[in-house]
Amino acid sequence: MSIKVAVLGAQGRMGSEVVKAVTAAGDMEIVCAIDVNDDINQLVTSGAQVVVDFTHPDSVMKNLDFAINHDVSVVVGTTGFDEKKLAQIKGWLSVHPKVGALIAPNFGLGAVLMMQFAAQASKYFESVEIVELHHPNKADAPSGTAARTAELITEARKSVNKAAMPDATTTALDGARGAKVGDVPVHSVRLRGLVAHQEVILGDLGETLTIRHDSIDRTGFMPGVLLGIRNVVKTPGLTFGLEHFLDLK
Repeated sequence: MSIKVAVLGAQGRMGSEVVKAVTAAGDMEIVCAIDVNDDINQLVTSGAQVVVDFTHPDSVMKNLDFAINHDVSVVVGTTGFDEKKLAQIKGWLSVHPKVGALIAPNFGLGAVLMMQFAAQASKYFESVEIVELHHPNKADAPSGTAARTAELITEARKSVNKAAMPDATTTALDGARGAKVGDVPVHSVRLRGLVAHQEVILGDLGETLTIRHDSIDRTGFMPGVLLGIRNVVKTPGLTFGLEHFLDLK
C-alpha cells in the first residue's frame, strides 16, 4: 500500500521538487499540495500519513503543531531549529506516541556523509573551520547544515578531550572570524549563482584536509527526502538528522 504524502510549501523551490519526486516514486502518492494561503485542514481531509515541510522558519512550528496533533507524521527540511523548539516538538510527540518526526538539516546523502566524515576527521586535527555558501534568497545564517556539522565536530572533539583550537586574534572587525557554533567558527557566504555548498577545513602542523560537498541541483536532495518519508512512518518520536536512517556503522 502506498504512503499518502502531503507537501507544505509545494510551489517553492524545494517543495515543487518534492512533489515531482513523490509522484515518480512507486511506493507513495501525493494526496495534497499546500502553499501560502491554502487551507492546512487539507492535511486531515486528504488522509495524509506524512507531510513534508519546506516552508519558512517563521511558519514551520505552527505547521508541525497542527500536523502532529492530527496524527500526521512529518519530514522537515525547513531550518532554524534550536533546543527550545526541539523540546516543544518532543512535547507534542509525547502525547501522540505513534507519530514520527524527522528534522534534517540536509537531505543530500553526500552532505550527510560529509558531516559524518568531518566529525570523525576532527578528532585528529588541531583546528577546524566551516565555510558554507548559499544563494542570496536563503533566510538563515549560518545554514542548518553548517550548524549541525559544527555541533557534531564539537561533540567528537570533546569525546577525545581535544584541546582548544589555537587562535591569537586579539582585534577583529565584528564577524571577521565568523560565528562560533560550539567550538567551531562558521563563515557564511550568500551569492547569486550558488545553490548549497559547504567545506570543512581541518588543519594541523604541515597539512590541511578539506571535505567539501556541493549541491548542484535541488534534485540531489530528493533521494534523502524519499528515504525520510519511508522511514518516518515506522519510526515514532523525534529523529534529528537523516544519518539515523542510514547504515553508517
